[in-house]
Amino acid sequence: MAQLAAIHRAWKGNGLLQTILRTSATNFLVMVLSTLTSIVTARMFGVVGKGEFSAILFWPTLLAGVVGFGLPTSLIYNMKQNKGGGGEFVRAGFLFQISVSIVSGTIAWIWLPVWLGNYPSDVIQIARWYTVLMIPILLAINFISALAQSTEHFRIYNGVRLYVPLCNLAGLLGLWAAGNLSLHYAVLVVLVTSVLVVTWSARSLWDVNRMNKLKRIGNLAAAKLLLGYGGRVFGVELLGTLSSQFDKIIILSMLSAKELGLYTVVFALSRMFNVVQMAITNVIFPKVTGMDKDTIIATVGRAFRLSMIVMTIVVIPSMFIGKFLMGILFGAPFLAASQAFYLLSFECILGGGAWILASSFNAMGRPGLVLIRQVIALAITIGLLFVFTPIYGLNGIALALLIGAVIRLIVTLASMRIVFHVRLFGMLYDKNDFRFLIERIREKKQRKGAREHADHS
Repeated sequence: MAQLAAIHRAWKGNGLLQTILRTSATNFLVMVLSTLTSIVTARMFGVVGKGEFSAILFWPTLLAGVVGFGLPTSLIYNMKQNKGGGGEFVRAGFLFQISVSIVSGTIAWIWLPVWLGNYPSDVIQIARWYTVLMIPILLAINFISALAQSTEHFRIYNGVRLYVPLCNLAGLLGLWAAGNLSLHYAVLVVLVTSVLVVTWSARSLWDVNRMNKLKRIGNLAAAKLLLGYGGRVFGVELLGTLSSQFDKIIILSMLSAKELGLYTVVFALSRMFNVVQMAITNVIFPKVTGMDKDTIIATVGRAFRLSMIVMTIVVIPSMFIGKFLMGILFGAPFLAASQAFYLLSFECILGGGAWILASSFNAMGRPGLVLIRQVIALAITIGLLFVFTPIYGLNGIALALLIGAVIRLIVTLASMRIVFHVRLFGMLYDKNDFRFLIERIREKKQRKGAREHADHS
């Protein structure tokens, strides 16, 4: 019992390492749930039906990223820099997103029949309704997640990210058990569960932050600060959205629903390798924002190096296990995309490392450097997608994304060298990292021993 209590206290700590560990665990669970959802939908609908379902879910995700205007990142930055103005920033953000949702929803309703011209009419109609209703929900989820990060309520932040896929999976399993293989009801499950999670998270944050200022008339100064920094990071986030979603746009325009079904499965499976790196990126930005430059560089650099070491050790054996599981869980037809899975696995690790480094630019108020990186990498990646896709199909898309990840990492390191005068070799290797890990492990053992001694005495 004493040992369990010690583990519980260590797990509940508010330090950077404990927060990253909890967020990593949440990321892992989210990835597992996403994989299970892919398995369920692949078994429910088959390869073609899986592609149609993915096409419906794709558009609100893309459009919410396109019209986000950098407000989630801006909320984190401004709430760290301007203590006590949380209510005004939140109110300004939500008012702005309501109008954006109306405009983007109208555009989507009009143009979706063109964007999904190769799909059946019933799929197009489902996509229109789902997109219009889901855009404001996704914008709210992103903004609420940023509010939870900025106030360091990572329990709520992780809860938002965990409960959405968990409830989606539970609903889809219920449909499958009932023998209902309709796309209509599957999409409705995703919509309803998302609304429930948004309601819970908004209520939880309202209670813990006591944001009574939301009842007041908006503060114009807060809105200017929020939109000002949001405009500076919007270019970076827009390019990030396009770089992460352009592969699916290419498939929708150049390939069939079958290829999209194959690709969504192997892409989701490859994201399992990004669990730790994504957790580090999500936690480290709000943690280091406001610190001095040297501390930010040292913290981000160590996180980058350790994550790359861990993931390199993990990825090689895991890729072979992933291919084996793909045939068993999803079915033999999905093995046709196994080579794309290998390429996407390496792309995931390199891209995750590049985003960890990029968090240092945002933390120091220099998001323009990330924008330059994204422009260069995205331009080359898009060009390669148009060249490789007609020749190699899904493998061409995966190869183009891998080359783009390499370019992002190189440009990020070069930017840090030029702007911050960082030694590149020091960013890639530091023998003190192993000493740091050993010291942290030793400290944990000492604290654990002290607690056990106190519990026994």
